[in-house]
Amino acid sequence: MSIFNIENLTHAIIALLIFLTFLLLRKVFTRYIFTWLQKLTSRTTSELDDKMLLACERPMRVLFVVLGLYLALLYLPLSPALDVLFSRIFRSLLVILISWGFYDLCGRNSLLSEELKQKLNMDNMLIHFFSNVARFLIIALAIVIIAQEWNYDVNGFIAGLGLGGLAFALAAKDALANIFGGIVIIMEKPFLIGDWIAIPGVEGVVENISFRSTKIRSFSQALITIPNSTLAGEAITNHSRMGKRRISFYLGLTYNTPKSKVEDCVKRIKQMLAEHPGIHPETILVSFEIFNESSLDIFIYCFTNTTIWSEYLEVKQDVNLTIMAILEEERISIAFPSRSIYLENVNPGKEK
Repeated sequence: MSIFNIENLTHAIIALLIFLTFLLLRKVFTRYIFTWLQKLTSRTTSELDDKMLLACERPMRVLFVVLGLYLALLYLPLSPALDVLFSRIFRSLLVILISWGFYDLCGRNSLLSEELKQKLNMDNMLIHFFSNVARFLIIALAIVIIAQEWNYDVNGFIAGLGLGGLAFALAAKDALANIFGGIVIIMEKPFLIGDWIAIPGVEGVVENISFRSTKIRSFSQALITIPNSTLAGEAITNHSRMGKRRISFYLGLTYNTPKSKVEDCVKRIKQMLAEHPGIHPETILVSFEIFNESSLDIFIYCFTNTTIWSEYLEVKQDVNLTIMAILEEERISIAFPSRSIYLENVNPGKEK
């Protein structure tokens, strides 16, 4: 009996020494090996290996504890059933540690997410969405692997998930369409928060973009919520991204305006627009274009340098007032819709 106790005590001491050795290796790894690996990865041009190493730091520390405990228990003279049980526990913990590393690597605030955001110019909302999807898949895969390790039949569970997913997709068809529409809007970025946009029937400033809908504040201060599936299929005009703003109208002169006056008026207006500080010099069109029903129409077409609505109105007002001054100097009248009626007396000698 004493020999048996001495043997058990010897195995227990050796098992404890194995565990303590791995704890010591853990400190050596943390202080020396991990630091050396960081210096090694810092010499490469890519930062991906640095971020993967940082994501694996905490799981690797725990791995030394788990591995030391497993080898210590494996050394003890236990029954075969307990050896199988501890082996399954160790493999399950190994799957959890690997999943932990990938889980941290796919975090919304992880260094890898920040790098993807910078290199692919992805929006924060999209980064968070893909991060949550990746983390969900990692957790689901880990659960399936651990369940198989413990001899659970997961085929029926996976098939049930497939049928449930199909039923959910059919029931939530509109919601999924809005989510994918939101992904398209966030990735293509046809507009950003604060932009002035216009779609058929709606015009205003974008206040919020989510995966389900986009909120637009109209100029009457009404808040309009549009499903992303509808918005993604519409023609979107983004006024905030205009490089310049257009001025286009017809100036109608009376029919009694002489030809020389019309020519002088066209030349002076064109010269005024070319010298105006608020008008873009690239495209300036001033031309006598149409003999209208009650006017001689001069076509005026140009662009302002500014795209800000208030500044645009000021430039347009200054242009209109200057055109009025030119017409007054040239003594030209502006036509207005009118109709002349001529009465002809067929029998002038007949009294009525």
